[in-house]
Amino acid sequence: MFFRLALVLLAALGGGDAFSTHSPVAMPKTTAAKSKSALYMGPPTDPSAPVTELYGEGSRKYRRTVYTHDQWVKHRSPDRFANNLATLFNSGIYKQIGREVFATTAVAAFVCGWNLLVGGYQDLAGTMHDPILNAQWAMMIGLPLTPFTVVSPSLGLLLAFRTNQSYKRWDEARKFWGLNINHTRDLNRMATAWYGNQSDFDGTTFFEKETAKLAPVNTAERQYLLGQVSLMTWAFVRSMKRHLSPPEEDEDDYIAEIRARLTPEQAEAIISAAHRPNRALYDLSVAIEKLPMHFVRKDSINTNLSIFEDTLGGSERLLSSPVPLFFSRHTARFASIWLLLLPFALYEPFANSWNHVMMVPATAFISVCLFGIEELATQLEEPFTILPMQGFCDKIGANCDEIVSWAGQGQESESEVVRQNLEAMMPSR
Repeated sequence: MFFRLALVLLAALGGGDAFSTHSPVAMPKTTAAKSKSALYMGPPTDPSAPVTELYGEGSRKYRRTVYTHDQWVKHRSPDRFANNLATLFNSGIYKQIGREVFATTAVAAFVCGWNLLVGGYQDLAGTMHDPILNAQWAMMIGLPLTPFTVVSPSLGLLLAFRTNQSYKRWDEARKFWGLNINHTRDLNRMATAWYGNQSDFDGTTFFEKETAKLAPVNTAERQYLLGQVSLMTWAFVRSMKRHLSPPEEDEDDYIAEIRARLTPEQAEAIISAAHRPNRALYDLSVAIEKLPMHFVRKDSINTNLSIFEDTLGGSERLLSSPVPLFFSRHTARFASIWLLLLPFALYEPFANSWNHVMMVPATAFISVCLFGIEELATQLEEPFTILPMQGFCDKIGANCDEIVSWAGQGQESESEVVRQNLEAMMPSR
């Protein structure tokens, strides 16, 4: 009975050839642009969604979750344990490791069945029966448990280190996008507040040359130039998102969005560039250079562009450099061999169960736990396809557009108090 229950469990997790290479899953294209731009994403709700989107590569786009207060309330709910257990068989992680778990559990079933055949078995009435195979070569198989106990701390340390390093990579990628969000706001705030401002050291001398008084602000020109700064800011982060995403998932949407928001000349210049984020960042530099303000303030604004270069370069480093492969492979081999051989050592410890049969579900449970940890580390190692980068880009674009729309507010007339304070702060010449 327990053996049949274990087989049912494994069938739910997934079958197939054990330890075979997982074939790549083609990323389905979504026709609705809104779903890709949504800030909150979850599992597919369409009943016609292909099964390949429920686990593996196809499910990664549904892990791009951004929490709001409502999600945090649900996250802290006292019912979270029951809810997580209720969705046990919907777990994409468990389905992804189904073949590995099936292999180790099949070994456990073989060890249990073979030893019953050659060592005797007990029927449901409790009566012991002689071995079915009495040949001289038919011997019981097993291993001592001590070697597994000795090396289990080493396996635990390897899995913990692997998981920690993968989470650090995800955390670093999220911080890069956090810097993008913060400094895009900062850049557009400074550009908007300092645009054509009369109180920027007018009449003072820099390098023996007197700076000219700024002309009155042309509101139409200000709206256009600040709009270009906001637009090129969005173009950079959107190009960075495309640069870090699989081409089959994002290329068509990226080209459509760039052409929809930029002029044909600007769009084609970015799309045709060998390194699109660099081209977008150059266009942003040009847009900042066209702003009528003192070069000292432009220099402060351009500091943000150097930070963008750092976040872009750091993201490229994470994308192109995995955790050293020899470490990942050794951990996977260690866990696989340990779990494949473990059933040989579990036969005797389960002698008190009927025909030792409880070793089969125990092996399945241990395999799910350990293979699951290794799978978590593998899923976290490449962070960009599980980060809501499209949501970040949309948020950045909306914030920048709002900031530049405030141009001129509170600056309609020159304040005498502000002028006196600025003069007092000017360095003496």
